[in-house]
Amino acid sequence: MAIATFAAGCFWGVEARFRTVPGVMDTEVGYTGGTKEEPTYRQVCRSKTGHAEAVKVEFDPDAVSYERLVETFFALHDPTTKDRQGPDIGSQYRSVIFFHSPEQEAAARAVKDRLEASDAFRRPIVTEIVPAGPWWPAEDYHQRYLERQGLLSCGL
Repeated sequence: MAIATFAAGCFWGVEARFRTVPGVMDTEVGYTGGTKEEPTYRQVCRSKTGHAEAVKVEFDPDAVSYERLVETFFALHDPTTKDRQGPDIGSQYRSVIFFHSPEQEAAARAVKDRLEASDAFRRPIVTEIVPAGPWWPAEDYHQRYLERQGLLSCGL
């Protein structure tokens, strides 16, 4: 198994989308990219920690490539808006790929460069590509939130 970590706005929808990708074995929502140890949801939402709402994806690299996960990441949000996704505003909703190896960094940069060259987006991609740091799992009630609320059958 391998790990990938992405931030693309509110982590509920991001997690739900990655759970549908064949080869993804598990997901966990949490906080990373900031400075505060053991942050709470309330602290992250108040932009007091520097952390982003993120999703850790455990995947089988024999079943799905990291590159495919990066492509999925870019397809599920607007990577051209800084610190914002839809109605969610703040640095905790920024677009970030947290790489776990030099190979992941190279793949993430290659996909981003390919998308920028293709004019897939009308504005420049602002997604950060940075090394993964400490991971802090979100509170239990956030894990698989949309699935537990029965909202996945509504097309979310």
